Amino acid sequence: MELKLNKPICFFDLETTGIDVAKDRIVEISIFKVFPNGNKESKTWLVNPTIPIPPQSTAIHGISNEKVANEPTFSELASQVYNMIKDSDLAGYNSDRFDIPLLAEELLRAGVDFDMKNRVSVDVQTIFHKMEERTLSAAMKFYCNQSIENAHSAEADTMATYEIMKAQLDRYPELQNDIKLLSEFTTRKKIADFAGMIAFDTDDDEIFTFGKHKGVKVDKVLETEPGYFSWIQNADFPLYTKKVLTAIKLRKLNTK
Repeated sequence: MELKLNKPICFFDLETTGIDVAKDRIVEISIFKVFPNGNKESKTWLVNPTIPIPPQSTAIHGISNEKVANEPTFSELASQVYNMIKDSDLAGYNSDRFDIPLLAEELLRAGVDFDMKNRVSVDVQTIFHKMEERTLSAAMKFYCNQSIENAHSAEADTMATYEIMKAQLDRYPELQNDIKLLSEFTTRKKIADFAGMIAFDTDDDEIFTFGKHKGVKVDKVLETEPGYFSWIQNADFPLYTKKVLTAIKLRKLNTK
């Protein structure tokens, strides 16, 4: 089954220095773009992360400090990456919880004002977990009866994710071939930032999900404890979380 698209969708995967969205960096990124007319294009970049790659990370993806020493930094690649995804929805494997948040951090760090407005995301892992609960390699075997060659390379994992999503649509008639509906199906909870530190309550108002103000409306905290905003802005929080919090504060000031 081919995807029914109203706009392009970019399947992508990252290999990184680690799993801390705020601190770690991309060492490889692969993007596979599918257009509504069926055209496809792909691009894979090795990236110099500008920080050391831990041996335990190299053991997983095979990318060493020496391998990327002469590769461009993400700041140098940011405009190319953004130009490829700027008109597209996004899809990946565990992408809602890791790849999209980390990509957003890298783009913001490079001065690209990235957000998810006017686009949706589909997390193929969530479809898999809701339906079968397995790993990416098992998903490829289960849905496509194939093994992933060069698993844990960004390009191989990206292409596997694309093939798995198409096979999932074939296997589950209850899944509609509609990117917006698939995005809703794969959304675990409604959050305002990628890291899940600011979510929405039953009134559709933003609330903090951590710390001493967990469960409290952001507007109320900004009003009663304005120093909390400054603390977050100066602490080691993800850049996108800080961006969302700043937007809430500006919205509140503009409504006074």
